[in-house]
Amino acid sequence: MERSLGGRIALVTGGAGGIGAAICRDLAARGVRVIVADVDEPSAKRVATELPDAVAAGVDLDRPDDVAALLDRLEPIDILVSNAGVSVVERFVESDLSRWDMLWRVNLRAPMQLARGVLPGMLERRWGRLVFVSSDGARVGSGGEGVYSACKAGLLGLSRTLAREAARAGVTSNAVCPGPTDTPMLRRIAAQNAGLVEKLASQIPLGRLGQPADVAALVGFLCSDAAGYLTGQTLSVSGGITMS
Repeated sequence: MERSLGGRIALVTGGAGGIGAAICRDLAARGVRVIVADVDEPSAKRVATELPDAVAAGVDLDRPDDVAALLDRLEPIDILVSNAGVSVVERFVESDLSRWDMLWRVNLRAPMQLARGVLPGMLERRWGRLVFVSSDGARVGSGGEGVYSACKAGLLGLSRTLAREAARAGVTSNAVCPGPTDTPMLRRIAAQNAGLVEKLASQIPLGRLGQPADVAALVGFLCSDAAGYLTGQTLSVSGGITMS
């Protein structure tokens, strides 16, 4: 892969997860120095050891003070990939209000706080990439994930707003919406729902679940110089299950 991003520094949240680890690997292959941030610091360290010049950073996105502490100790960030997310599957009318704040803090507030922390430096250096990993549930809804979908939908508005505000300084901002993707999180949900994986795959025009590498390839492209004229966009990686 062309190392067009050599010397750039990226912060990837949820970097120890299925999609997050794939993003870290793709960016590292492009010459990026990656900071693998995750609440599971041991797993983040395992991912970081596989990559050249990568480091791990433990952070609990449910705690704004923890996010602030991470920002305080970071070196200048050229690329922010807000990938981390957490969902609770339950019908909205039965949802536990006590969990709403956690979902909002992890899925929306933390990406906002991180963007607020790294964007001034990008503007000053006149180069930057913001990529928000949202969800197709934010675009078309997802049964049982009302609060999660609402929070992820907030990322779409944030991404477009930052694209407008930062474009003159050479900073781009885009959102990526994975469809059904074969990750440990999906497998945990599927373990409680017999036949879920097969049902999802049958509804996808390309006939299979997405793989983490499918999402990572798009994220890596959006961070590259080749995507320097692409900003304010929302792009699905869904095998055609959503089209617009």
